[in-house]
Amino acid sequence: MHIPDGFIPISQCLIYYVILIVALYFSVKWARNNLDEKRIPLLAVLAAGIFAIMSMNMPIPFGTSGHMVGGALVAIVFLAPEAAVLVFTVVLLIQALIFGDGGITALGANVLNMAIIGGFVGLYTFKGLQGMIGKYAAAGIGAWLATVIAALACAIEMGIAGTFPMNIGIPSMVLYHVFIGIIEAVLTVIVLVALDKFRPDLLAWNKKDVTEGDA
Repeated sequence: MHIPDGFIPISQCLIYYVILIVALYFSVKWARNNLDEKRIPLLAVLAAGIFAIMSMNMPIPFGTSGHMVGGALVAIVFLAPEAAVLVFTVVLLIQALIFGDGGITALGANVLNMAIIGGFVGLYTFKGLQGMIGKYAAAGIGAWLATVIAALACAIEMGIAGTFPMNIGIPSMVLYHVFIGIIEAVLTVIVLVALDKFRPDLLAWNKKDVTEGDA
């Protein structure tokens, strides 16, 4: 799902960078109001875990890759997609600069797909379903759907850029991530269950009703 340099024209990359800058502005404001000495280490641990799972790439035709994401997990843990934006901006920047995984020019697009879209889809799917099917099941579905929608967005962006035809790219990206999303859903639930059992104080849903809005 990492878009490399050269796959999207600079003119389109600039649009995604504007979106990233706006998202970072609101994310930094959120961090100043919500992160404390207990939650900052949790954010760092989640960032390290996401770095690891995104390093396990599965090649997908036309030069991109499929992998687990983690945007939904971060957003659900903190009840805030802003947390996902902060984590993924740092992780994707390091991966692009040091490991050549994803591009610097495509950083805005990659953060948009994995953090902004993934975080929002995962969190609000969770919020919409948790009252009906329970928190863990809702989180699993949210993580699965976030992975699939993020992959769909990636394919659409590269289709608009002319990198490959949408009628080939969309089925390829979505099909792979339908199955990758199942693994992501399971891992998301495992992490949430572990946190809820051993460190419930770190989960934002234990601080307020998840239906009342973001943290």
